[in-house]
Amino acid sequence: MERYTYGMIGLGVMGRNLLYNIADNGFSIAGFDLDEEKVKSLHEGATSEMKVQGTASLEDFVSVLETPRKIILMVPAGKPVDAVLENIKPLLSEGDIVIDAGNSYFEDTNRRIADLASKNLHFMGMGVSGGEKGARTGPSIMPGGDQEAFHLLKPMLEAIAAKVDNEACTAYMGKGSAGNYVKMVHNGIEYAIMQLISEAYDLLKKGANLNNDQLYKVFREWNNGEMNSFLIEITRDIFQEKDSLTDQYLVDMILDKAGAKGTGKWTSEQAMEIGVSIPTIDIAVTSRILSAYKEERVQASQLYTEKEITAPENTELFIQEVGEALYLATLISYAQGLALLVKASEEYSFQIPLKDVVKIWRGGCIIRSVLLEKFYTAYSRNPDLSNILLDQDIAGLVKSKIKSLRKTAGFAASNGISSLGIQTALGYFDAYTTESLPVNLIQAQRDYFGAHTYQRTDREGVFHTSWKSENN
Repeated sequence: MERYTYGMIGLGVMGRNLLYNIADNGFSIAGFDLDEEKVKSLHEGATSEMKVQGTASLEDFVSVLETPRKIILMVPAGKPVDAVLENIKPLLSEGDIVIDAGNSYFEDTNRRIADLASKNLHFMGMGVSGGEKGARTGPSIMPGGDQEAFHLLKPMLEAIAAKVDNEACTAYMGKGSAGNYVKMVHNGIEYAIMQLISEAYDLLKKGANLNNDQLYKVFREWNNGEMNSFLIEITRDIFQEKDSLTDQYLVDMILDKAGAKGTGKWTSEQAMEIGVSIPTIDIAVTSRILSAYKEERVQASQLYTEKEITAPENTELFIQEVGEALYLATLISYAQGLALLVKASEEYSFQIPLKDVVKIWRGGCIIRSVLLEKFYTAYSRNPDLSNILLDQDIAGLVKSKIKSLRKTAGFAASNGISSLGIQTALGYFDAYTTESLPVNLIQAQRDYFGAHTYQRTDREGVFHTSWKSENN
């Protein structure tokens, strides 16, 4: 019987494309899916050079794999992963490796690692970013956990990953469920950047009255410069897409209700859990929730007076300022997500290498950007940076654009244009760079009504005051 080096369970768009990518790079791989049509499509889409085999049952699938078996799961997170594991565990042998390449919650991965380890099986969580196209041509891959298993997979992962400067966009992300955690935070940053881009679009459309052709030119110029990134690139293209059902641009026909799959919410919840401030990511999640209240928003817009927008005096300067504001707010969003990784690495003993994280995010993934080159330089110089904003070179970059962020936030606020992401990015920056915050008053209030105690500026220790009331 012919044996295959790798196996793929889940032959949806992502699983099938990743399987073809693996086969393109000279590795033999078998695939399995409960949907027989997907198994059939696997064969139909494979080229004659690929060594690919679709299987109709888990038993056949497991039997055609080389040992130790290396099986990748590309199935929806949650119960489907557990169901696959329950069905496949009795068919595996000691030393076999199972890799979850979906967006699983990191604590679920920890549980699965422990469960399979008790049966002398290896389990890894592995983030994969790049969408269906990236899966096919080269994604950013974030594996974590079992180092012994990682080294067996490393040649294949480096072969199929995106390349930047001839370096593969994959690296070991740390112990336990670090791979899933890094991917979760990647997605949280993705939420924030998408929110910021949408706000920049709104400002240019409502504030400067730009049409889609003009917006296309602006985003094309931005993408050709220091803002070059995947999300700016696809936004540029969106403005040129015509609707097949009408004679309008498609973007104008899309309802303003955003969907979400949960990873952004997980990022916010985790930050709250371990005590990290990520307000721009939080507000991006909140904004998607708020967008779902379409009917209420329509009522509210009719109830309150129409907002009058004062056009900027210099449109070209306004476009430049919005661009610089978007750039800086994006940088601040990255800073928040990376700060969460620093704290999580300590909290969960992940040992996440920040330099490698930003290195592999430079290509293949949804948040890839030339800005990450600057972060890579910063972490190469100081791998222990607790926040990227503390790097001297990054500080110089921030200082060159902070005025534009303030002016853009002010224009949005004074003209009633919602800019929750931009405002929170600026608010975070101002709070993070302020030596003395007014939280001393909050501590006084807490001690007044709840005897929660406080610390002092002039001496060590914990103190409580019996506060005098005007009513007593």
